[in-house]
Amino acid sequence: MKMIVGLGNPGKKYEKTKHNVGFMVVDELAKEYQATFQKNPFEAEVATFFLNGEKVLLVKPQTYMNESGRAVGPLMTYLGVYPEELVVIYDDLDLAAGKIRLRQKGSAGGHNGMKSLIAHLGTQEFKRIKIGIDRPKKGTTVVNHVLSPFSKEETPLMEESLHKAWQATIDYLTQADFIATMNRFNG
Repeated sequence: MKMIVGLGNPGKKYEKTKHNVGFMVVDELAKEYQATFQKNPFEAEVATFFLNGEKVLLVKPQTYMNESGRAVGPLMTYLGVYPEELVVIYDDLDLAAGKIRLRQKGSAGGHNGMKSLIAHLGTQEFKRIKIGIDRPKKGTTVVNHVLSPFSKEETPLMEESLHKAWQATIDYLTQADFIATMNRFNG
């Protein structure tokens, strides 16, 4: 089994913001594999499909970004998903727009959604796909930056990075080798 978690904030207000790039990628994966998101008791929306005989879960926590672990941790426990079966897709201020970076493990790097996941899972040993959203421009707070939509200039770069993250996830799901996927997509 594999669980692909896209981080974001629920609701129309946040739909097209930088903080919701994880949701955007899992939404595209759901379309690709004709999977429909359903609400469940674990404060998450989950879509399920099978690929090469393996069950794949797409997850969008509905707890707001800073409490993502509150949804994902209990869901993983209930479904018997191990940290090594988890991939988390999320925004990264330290990467340029248009870039992605795959990692097998690591710290939260100041990302509150990742801090919550690490706290609830009790480990940093899970795969991640980070999508660059750049640092805020001078005079803009981090909160305003991550909760704002893409500017006209950022949109083509973000579409490129979202597509790369989508491709990397499909590559991993079909090849089942995260290191090989990292080698192909980290550049």
